[in-house]
Amino acid sequence: MDLIFLNELRVETVIGIWDWERKIRQIVAIDLEMSADIRKAAASDSVKDTLDYKAVAKRIQAFVSGSSFQLVETLAEHIAAIVLNEFSVAWVRVRVNKPGAIRGAKDVGVLIERGTPPASA
Repeated sequence: MDLIFLNELRVETVIGIWDWERKIRQIVAIDLEMSADIRKAAASDSVKDTLDYKAVAKRIQAFVSGSSFQLVETLAEHIAAIVLNEFSVAWVRVRVNKPGAIRGAKDVGVLIERGTPPASA
């Protein structure tokens, strides 16, 4: 199985557990890896035969910018569910980073996998 990926999709959202975090918008960075069989698209050279990563990006951006979660864990679960259910992929890896959340660290976050993993992932 092949993987289509999207790295560092940056979106402003309300995220965090502290009172001050609930009053501001912060950047989260999202990485996605999605299983897909790209052979048909490679042969036809047509986006209709593949997973449209622009459509995925727009959907995730719209969802995340309108969300208001306390935990990156919850945000990651919702993103995974959207990708699996709305884009008909069998497996997704979602990484949600919260840059600057911990002093001295570039970023912190979670990495989850949902669905049936491809043989080569």
